[in-house]
Amino acid sequence: MSIDKHSPLGRTTEYVSVYSPELLYPIPRRQSREGLGLHSGELPFFGADIWTGYELSWLDEGGKPQVMLAQFQVPCDSEFIIESKSFKLYLNSFNQTRFSAADQVRERMLADLSSVAGAPVEVTLTPLAQLQNTSVGQPGGECLDALPLNVTHYHPEPGLLKVDDSKEVEETLYSDLLKSNCPVTGQPDWASVQIHYRGRAIDRTALLAYIISFREHQDFHENCVERMFVDLMARCQPQCLSVFARYTRRGGLDINPFRSSDPDAQPEPLRLVRQ
Repeated sequence: MSIDKHSPLGRTTEYVSVYSPELLYPIPRRQSREGLGLHSGELPFFGADIWTGYELSWLDEGGKPQVMLAQFQVPCDSEFIIESKSFKLYLNSFNQTRFSAADQVRERMLADLSSVAGAPVEVTLTPLAQLQNTSVGQPGGECLDALPLNVTHYHPEPGLLKVDDSKEVEETLYSDLLKSNCPVTGQPDWASVQIHYRGRAIDRTALLAYIISFREHQDFHENCVERMFVDLMARCQPQCLSVFARYTRRGGLDINPFRSSDPDAQPEPLRLVRQ
């Protein structure tokens, strides 16, 4: 992954607390997709990168701090992803900035993020009082993690995947054992991944081994999910497929990429126990 000298990744950074949209740093999606044989305008999936911001604050006109939970949806067909450290720095820049209302904050974010991503980004701000009954749990479907397994691969190995030609199913499977690493800092990124598909039955032990094989892989969250989708499609050829990873937060942000062959599919609206 090529990151230029203007990126905040891997550098000591001064935290700015006054609104600074120039902190946002875009990374072209094309860089990773070309390695997967994907080209703009010919994507085999739909979906979005769903971010949750837990540490959003600004000042009202009287200087009193305001706090809300933010959700951002960046469409997967945007030209750029938004580098996560730059996103955190950008959100921190609201801390000592005065706004007349939450709608003004939202509109500012919507314009900034859409401009950097190169596509319309959805922004939702929710008062904390409205979140008191939010459910926290585990993904829907059957968990793979108790399957007995001897692990020998810690870099993505699609050759592990296999199917049972004698049986067709529609099922949802998940694992909490997904780990990858930041391509610049090497820091670990932890996640749960949920896979829904219809077609020939995917060997569950093989699928778990494949998920674990990302453990030493260095890539961004969004790219890991797209690699999974492409590998599962190529090796297992399901009639429909959705891959949804929910990563644990870092610096007050979690990233949850969702990719599906169905343009109408929606990810499960659930905050996981590690988020």
